[in-house]
Formats: sequence, C-alpha cells, structure tokens
Amino acid sequence: MDFIFLGLLILSVYALVNAALQREDAYRAADKQTKPFWLIILGVTVAVQLLLPMLLLVLAGTVATIVYLVDVHPAIKSVTGGGRGGRGGWSSSDGPYGPYNGNR
Repeated sequence: MDFIFLGLLILSVYALVNAALQREDAYRAADKQTKPFWLIILGVTVAVQLLLPMLLLVLAGTVATIVYLVDVHPAIKSVTGGGRGGRGGWSSSDGPYGPYNGNR
C-alpha cells in the first residue's frame, strides 16, 4: 500500500511542477481554469499526501491530478505548440524544406 501512496505522490508532484512551469496566458488560451487555481489544487493535493495520507483525501487529490494531466496539460501543450517530440508543432509529414505535399 505504501508503494501506491508513493506513486500517487510522485504523480502529483510531477503535475504540480508541470503546472508551475506553464505560462499563465496558456491556461486562458486553452480555456481552462487559471494557473493559480491549478497550483492551489495540486499544491493542496501534495500537502495532503505528505501530511495527512488518508485514503479518501488521497483519492480526491488523485482525481484532481488526473484531470490536470489528462485534460488541462494536453490543452495547454497544444496552445503553446509543444507538439509531439518537442518539434514546435510540426507535423510528421514535414521534411527538411517544409511540408511534404505528395508531388502536387
């Protein structure tokens, strides 16, 4: 059971650090809650998991962490151009001289 709590704590710390590193305007552009909102929610989640590891509170914090990682983070990533592989939003059909157009 301790390994599960440790894993959830690591996941929550990752989400908190990730939320702190994102730009404030990216949250508004992605039409999500504000950066301070997510920092408070995820910060409380980490604090509860460290100081008061009661199962119900840990589960509530885990739900908030999962919502951030599955919904908010991808939306912010798409707004800021953090596409797959960190290539600045290029598609997989882009070649060295621009997008491949299929000999058109």
